[in-house]
Amino acid sequence: MQSYWAMTGHAVAVRLGRLCTLLVVLSLVTACGGKPDVKPVVSAPDPRPKVIIKTKFGDIHFKFYPDVAPKHVENFIALAKSGFYNGTIFHRVIPGFMIQGGDPNTKNSLRKETYGAGGPKDEKGNPIYLKAEFSEVQHKRGIVSMARATEPDTAGSQFFIVVETSPFLDRKYTAFGEVIKGLGVADKIVSLPRNDHDLPNERIEMTVTILE
Repeated sequence: MQSYWAMTGHAVAVRLGRLCTLLVVLSLVTACGGKPDVKPVVSAPDPRPKVIIKTKFGDIHFKFYPDVAPKHVENFIALAKSGFYNGTIFHRVIPGFMIQGGDPNTKNSLRKETYGAGGPKDEKGNPIYLKAEFSEVQHKRGIVSMARATEPDTAGSQFFIVVETSPFLDRKYTAFGEVIKGLGVADKIVSLPRNDHDLPNERIEMTVTILE
């Protein structure tokens, strides 16, 4: 039979062995200072195209919603790349609601009576319209949506940026994007002095660039 001291020595040796194993494991999973060596998670950049609208008050950046309004996104990108929007203005601003632009007629400062009636045309001069792509996207602050006439399928090039949530537009207008930076620029534009037709007293021209 083993003596008490022999048994005790054996138990101590076992405990020391376990302790050494634990220390080795801890040394493998911890960095200097005893803190876990955890690497930060870096999100992959969004590969989808984005837009920059440059104005004299600053830049407005927005992203697209190609999953809910693919034809409207495709149309906007094509027009922007062709330079269609450059030199147009925000011709309609309503505080507490939105700012609207994208009418090619606004490039002519002498024909203000035609503002709001323009859009893209085909080679024969006929208007090009888009079929509505209404969705469940709510017209909250920052949403970019397409302006249209009374009929649903009459959107062309004019768009608006919502500055105050407007649920009465939901499922009645095609939301195709959302501002991700520079919404304060829209706030400045919507607050400008305007005439009885909501046309700002000063021209707010835009240059539209697609980032890919």
